[in-house]
Amino acid sequence: MSDNKNDSPVDRKPASEPGSKASLRNKWEDETPASEPDAGFLEGIKRWFNSDEGREDVKTYFISLFLALLLRFTIIEPRFIPSLSMYPTFEVGDQLAVEKVTKRIKPFYRTEVVVFQPPQAFRDIVENQYGDKSKGKEALIKRIVAVEGDKVEIKNGKLLINDIEQEEAYTAEDAQYAFGPVLVPPENVLVLGDNRNHSLDGHIWGFLPTKNVIGRAVFVYWPPWRVGNGGMF
Repeated sequence: MSDNKNDSPVDRKPASEPGSKASLRNKWEDETPASEPDAGFLEGIKRWFNSDEGREDVKTYFISLFLALLLRFTIIEPRFIPSLSMYPTFEVGDQLAVEKVTKRIKPFYRTEVVVFQPPQAFRDIVENQYGDKSKGKEALIKRIVAVEGDKVEIKNGKLLINDIEQEEAYTAEDAQYAFGPVLVPPENVLVLGDNRNHSLDGHIWGFLPTKNVIGRAVFVYWPPWRVGNGGMF
């Protein structure tokens, strides 16, 4: 037996035969280039920003954003109905458009539906009953039933304005409470929910200053089967 260490057997894998699966796999791995996705992506973004097309796209995006915000804060905004206080005119989940322009150029009328910031009297009631200041700051939606100078009364379930009983096809039921008679003071309106007996509204917390009005409800746009402005005017 030879003592030459070079003759000692060693553990090694046999060389792959040409055309074998192992040989083909090794060849594929050798030929597949190493990918650098992060570097390639960032380089692509950089080239896009520096291109005329990229600059034009960014310009278009910011102009669109500016116009959308301008529309939202000055002309019209979406609102979501969270309760049944205005049922049957609105149902929970209805989404409606509220326009904010005409409040500056024309007076408010009876039967209009408005969205408004709640007055302090409403906030005090909510805070005392629920202990939650944030709820008292949420915008509300009700119907104007009387404007400044009107004599308003609710008697035998019916609304009387200047001693004339009002036809209110949009209400859920007759009121089960009495209110007034009172006179609506200047720069105020009286608002009630269409769901008269299930609404925390003006018959409880009083008159609404017109300066608190955000805008007039103009139409429901969602869900599709409720699109329209039925009962809003």
